[in-house]
Amino acid sequence: MTDSIATALARLRPISLAALNSKAAMLERLDNKYIVAAADMAQLLPLLAPHFDVLEIGGKRVFTYRTCYFDDARLTAYRAHHQGRRRRAKVRVRDYCDAGLRFLEIKLKDRRSITVKKRLKLPPGADALDRRGLDFIDAEYRALYGEPFPAGLDAVIRMEYRRITLVAREGGERMTIDTGLVFRTERKERAVDPGLFIIETKSERANGLADKILRSLHLHPTKRVSKYCVGMASMGRAPRANRFLLAMRRLGLAPFSDGAYGDLALSPAAPAASRPAAARPSAS
Repeated sequence: MTDSIATALARLRPISLAALNSKAAMLERLDNKYIVAAADMAQLLPLLAPHFDVLEIGGKRVFTYRTCYFDDARLTAYRAHHQGRRRRAKVRVRDYCDAGLRFLEIKLKDRRSITVKKRLKLPPGADALDRRGLDFIDAEYRALYGEPFPAGLDAVIRMEYRRITLVAREGGERMTIDTGLVFRTERKERAVDPGLFIIETKSERANGLADKILRSLHLHPTKRVSKYCVGMASMGRAPRANRFLLAMRRLGLAPFSDGAYGDLALSPAAPAASRPAAARPSAS
């Protein structure tokens, strides 16, 4: 992070986590994603400052996140996103490192194409995909789609990044700014240029104040910036990547082609066959 960005970030008014959640938890939202360079970020933050506050916890404004994504042997979650299906789900465990919190999360798309995120707090050291976790995933999937969760799950990719979170002073809108993104599997690691930032705006109609300010700088959304899908494609863990090539190019990534596809599960995940069968119903 450059000195000019750090200075601009320090000038934003702070907000606590409790106050942020009361204004804009945004577990259901429409979103836009942008990939911007450091020079653009240095111009953007001063324009946001009169309208947005920055999350601050214990004097920190930049927080480390670690995430592990899960999929089945057929890469159902990846394929659903690549094919643009309206009905799709992503399952992950996210560690909020600075806060010492860990959640099992499932992201779903409803009929309005609104992202719905549900999460379950995990105790330290807990197996995320034990009976409780699998039942949670299945229940949330059934509640939205009216049928059981269709597949078993294994850990397939991990990632780490640093995040800044802003919330509109008027409420109802927030944005996240991610940088220092690193993808990891058992055999590979790929880092995105730390001078690039992934901005996600989250609002009721995907046309909030942040989007307007970004457009004023001639910055426009990049389609299909899914960290999970971009990570899988760039690490050679997916059979197709056409849908994500633009985002990958803008992030300075190119897909591997070393035959890694098929060797998917990461060792810390329990094999799907060892999990309770009732929580892993067959696809209908």
